[in-house]
Amino acid sequence: MLRKKPLVIVTRKLPDMVETRMRELFDARLNESDKPMSQAELAQALRIADVLVPTVTDRIDAPLIEQAGEQMKLIANFGNGVDNIDVVAALKRGLTVTNTPGVLTDDTADMTMALILAVARRIVEGANAVTANNWTGWSPTWMLGGRITGKRLGIVGMGRIGQAVARRAKAFGLSIHYHNRRRVHSAIEDELETTYWESLDQMLARMDIVSVNCPHTPATYHLLSARRLKLLRPSAILVNTARGEIIDEAALIRMLEAGEIAGAGLDVFEHEPAVSTKLMRLAKAGKVTLLPHMGSATVEGRVDMGEKVIVNIRAFMDGHRPPDRVLPNML
Repeated sequence: MLRKKPLVIVTRKLPDMVETRMRELFDARLNESDKPMSQAELAQALRIADVLVPTVTDRIDAPLIEQAGEQMKLIANFGNGVDNIDVVAALKRGLTVTNTPGVLTDDTADMTMALILAVARRIVEGANAVTANNWTGWSPTWMLGGRITGKRLGIVGMGRIGQAVARRAKAFGLSIHYHNRRRVHSAIEDELETTYWESLDQMLARMDIVSVNCPHTPATYHLLSARRLKLLRPSAILVNTARGEIIDEAALIRMLEAGEIAGAGLDVFEHEPAVSTKLMRLAKAGKVTLLPHMGSATVEGRVDMGEKVIVNIRAFMDGHRPPDRVLPNML
């Protein structure tokens, strides 16, 4: 007798080849419109599905998890982080949670370097000047940015992505510094020729460029608080390709408005998809570069994420431990 395929509900539209494979393997219900599901729709999905495949735009909190049906067993997140899921509540309810680590490392590191260059060299300002027909020709003093070679880069969070950023930054001639919850292995420090700072405050006060590459957890919420942001040099650049909640966005805006920091490059926002109108005004003034959370937006990366989701579902349904299971002590 053929084994019944598990009912897998996918909350957003995924790459075609991923969705096709899911349809082959599972009783997959897809979201062709790509419109984010409401909390009521998510609750209904949890009541009927065997597996839910959410994304960063879905808030899977404790009240929602409490509504899960008895057959619901796995939340296979399509994403590197799990800050959109209450992992503790899921565990208490007997649900397994998985994610897709590792596949976005290079894409996010590339975008981090792109933002560092964009802010330092005023790339977006220059591009806008051309398209607005405001460029009258080369000038020795117009649109001057800053050289990054020889500058000090402070990386907040030296995991996979932080290390990938360091490798790229080293090739650009940056001096690499980092703060991390735990010091990395000495072999990695030697390879990257990096300096470890146990004190985040001390590192921030000495850097020319700061890159945020740590995950969003309760411990890292507003890690770069108003007090810590004040430690940055007036000539410093701040780049965030991690999560918006790690930075006190209101405090950062005040500093940008007051000229207390040279510039910022943000791919993520504290209240996304809402973006502060003050940030947008600052972007028009050339004081900040804003991107729409596209650090992981490559075809290859999204397909790799989908393949990891499928592997996690198949392993779980075959009675094995999913390779990317997330537990509360890992957060």
